[in-house]
Amino acid sequence: MEKKIHYAWIVLFVTFLALLAVQGVRLSFGAFIEPWETEFSMDRGTISLISTLSFIVYGISQPVVGKLVDRFGARMILSVSALLVGISIALTYFVTSPWQLFLLYGVIASLGVGGASNVAATVVVTNWFQERRGLAFGLMEAGFSVGQMIVVPASLFLIHWYDWQMAVAVLGAFLILIVFPVLLLLLRNHPSEKGIQPIGGDRAAEGTENGTDESPGGQLAENVFRTRRFWFLILPFFICGFTTTGLMDTHLIPFAQLCGFSAVVTGSAVSLLAAFNTLGTLLSGVVADRWSNKKFLALLYAARAATIVLLLVFVSDPELLLVFAAHPSLLFLFSISFGLVDFATVAPTQMLATQYFNKQSLGFIVGWLFLSHQLGSALGAYLPGLLFSQTENYNMSFFIAVVLLVGASVLNLLLPEPARVKRNVASES
Repeated sequence: MEKKIHYAWIVLFVTFLALLAVQGVRLSFGAFIEPWETEFSMDRGTISLISTLSFIVYGISQPVVGKLVDRFGARMILSVSALLVGISIALTYFVTSPWQLFLLYGVIASLGVGGASNVAATVVVTNWFQERRGLAFGLMEAGFSVGQMIVVPASLFLIHWYDWQMAVAVLGAFLILIVFPVLLLLLRNHPSEKGIQPIGGDRAAEGTENGTDESPGGQLAENVFRTRRFWFLILPFFICGFTTTGLMDTHLIPFAQLCGFSAVVTGSAVSLLAAFNTLGTLLSGVVADRWSNKKFLALLYAARAATIVLLLVFVSDPELLLVFAAHPSLLFLFSISFGLVDFATVAPTQMLATQYFNKQSLGFIVGWLFLSHQLGSALGAYLPGLLFSQTENYNMSFFIAVVLLVGASVLNLLLPEPARVKRNVASES
């Protein structure tokens, strides 16, 4: 009897769970900034440096992870990475000095986070979905935002009700005892392991249908850095990392606390951002299957710039800032508007990557793509912390983010449509 539920959806759910848990833990860093400042007598700039180191390690690992996925399979990489993050976070319970935080969180846990990331997940989705791939990418990416919606507020409340040690103990146990076994038992690298076809059937020639290069991976590695499409895709994604996981996901909680909002209001704002982030991510996956992805990305970056402009208006004037601080609804409004365009850029970016470049080199391309994102995140986490230590506000950081986002929107508009890539390769090289 024919199965009613294709196993691809089970694989997608398990991948979603991995990203929810691991990336949710990563995105909860902002919840620990104030407790760690107090516990270890560190200033905001030094704490931000831990996050910066984490993003750099995460980013540098991405091309390596792509090669490891090609060699060992996504199942092994995702499972072991989730276990590594769980052990590292649990060991943070015993930390007594800042250098141990730099080692455990900034290096070891970040290597695991790099393994349980978009690189391995993108390969899984590509293997299992020949049709409805944009929707699958959107659902996969929703793991980040759902993790943000669940894990970040949970961390805040655990810290508020107990202490930060209890929070890391619970997070570590969740990864070790629940997520790791589920990944190991249910995740599969390819439909052939279950004796079935991917959704949409097996299309070995899809790369040529999309107008991508048919050159071997090594040759592509030499040529890709010379193309406009690579740089105009990777530079906006750098800016994406700067403004989302770097700036907002690291500093929104400290910014809200600076404005005097309570833990309940701050946690609610993060939950709202994550909830609408989930909605925006799912919608972007649907749109990515139906519309020009380069135009869609340009629109998303411009909309993100507009949301930060609204925040910048309030922080640029002391009287307006007092109004903002007195009305939590304004913080909630920002959370909703920013959430809708937060991770929504990932699905169309991944779609363009799979359309532009040889499918056989997908791990290589996606690895470099997310390396740029994490380097942007590193700068976006550190620079606002540094500027805050000097100015005691986030005004300049918000202004820089707006300028960069406008530039990202323009660069995406200059990308070629995938159907015209083949004709333009010669002129780009």
